[in-house]
Order: sequence, then C-alpha cells, then structure tokens
Amino acid sequence: MVRAIELRDRAAFLDLSAQFYSSAAVLAPVPQKFHEDAFAELMRSDEYAGGFMIEADGAPVGFALVAKTYSREAGGLVLWLEELYILPAYRSRGLGQEFFAFAERYAREGGYARIRLEVEEDNVRARALYERLGYAPLEYGQMVKQLRKD
Repeated sequence: MVRAIELRDRAAFLDLSAQFYSSAAVLAPVPQKFHEDAFAELMRSDEYAGGFMIEADGAPVGFALVAKTYSREAGGLVLWLEELYILPAYRSRGLGQEFFAFAERYAREGGYARIRLEVEEDNVRARALYERLGYAPLEYGQMVKQLRKD
C-alpha cells in the first residue's frame, strides 16, 4: 500500500531515509539534519514536495519523495522522483511497481506532463524496472553546484 506521509511517520521516515543514504543507491550520505529538514518540509506543505510511505505486512517498509517543477521542454508540470527506497527484505515483491502505478495516477490526476527520475548507472535492478515501466534515458547529463554544506 502507498499513502501520503503523515506526522506519525517521522521515526519510520528518518530510519528509512538514513538507510537509503547509507546504501549504494546514492553517491554520498547527507547530514542527519537534512533528513529532519526534509520531513519538516513535507509536514509544512505539499506545494513543492511530496512524501509517501510504502507499507507491507502492516508496517512501513519504504518511502518515496517527489519534487514538483515546471518544464517548458516537458510542456508543463513535472513530477520528479527524488528518492525511492524499499527495505531489501521487501524487494522483488511488486512494491516498486505498485508505487509507480500510484505515482502515475497521482501525476495524471494532478495534471503533470512528465515523471522524471535519476538512477545510478550500476543500479541494474532499478534500471531494469524503470525500463520495463516505460522510462527512457535522457540524452544529456546533469550538473550541480551545492550551496548548502551543513
């Protein structure tokens, strides 16, 4: 089951988020404060970001974070899948596909023109899932300049 994140999910979110950022799916860990700030932003408003809990066996087993942007290239609003994490013991049970079905309904109902995501080159399982679901690589790279360093 996928549902919007709620205040009662703080401890589960912080735990899952810390596990995600210590996994091979990300380039580098982030300070604990960034996890806490993300949760606070999700509780403040859903204008720019959204958070979702993924549940199985009656408990949170994963989460997803999305950012909401506008792109002329896409022809409108873009739902950017920032993070998707499912505990290793719950992978290959269809929860990823369930989340993507939820995300696509959410995006269509919200009037989004595109869903965009990033994936590490060596994350073969995730890439295979995304390709099976119809996602295709972009033909250009990204650049970043980090301004916040705390």
